[in-house]
Amino acid sequence: MALTWDPFRDLDRLAATMLDSRQGPRMMPIDLHRDGDHYVLSADLPGVDPGSIDIDIDGQLLTIRAERTLRGDEGVKWLAHERPSGSFLRQLSVGEGIDTASISAHYDNGVLSVLLPVSERAKPRKVEVRQAAGADAPKEVAAS
Repeated sequence: MALTWDPFRDLDRLAATMLDSRQGPRMMPIDLHRDGDHYVLSADLPGVDPGSIDIDIDGQLLTIRAERTLRGDEGVKWLAHERPSGSFLRQLSVGEGIDTASISAHYDNGVLSVLLPVSERAKPRKVEVRQAAGADAPKEVAAS
C-alpha cells in the first residue's frame, strides 16, 4: 500500500486539530423535506452505533445526539485518521404544527430518518360557506 506524504496537508490537519475551539459535540449534516402529511429529516451518521442515538423532544425543541467511538486496539499506529469521532449533536426548533407525540425514527445504512407528522389542526382543509337564513334572494335597493 503506497501512501503519499504531503507535509503541508499534514501541517494543516495538525493546526486544525490543535486550534479547534469546538471541544463539544460536532454537528451532523441533515436534509429536511416535506412529503405529504409529514416532514422527513435525514441525518448522516455513518459508523455510529444505533444504540448510541438519542432523540428527545422537549416542547418544540427536537434534540438528536449520537456517539461514534474510535476503533482501535492499544498500540495501533495510525497512518491516516481523518474520520471524526466523539459526540454529535443537532437541535431543531419544530413548529407548533407538528404532532410531537407521533414522531418516529429509524436508522439504516448510516442514515437516521426522523418522521415528523403534521398535526391535524395544521393540515389544509376546506371551510364550508353557508347561506344565512332569509337571504334567498338579493334585495333591491331603491335609488333616491
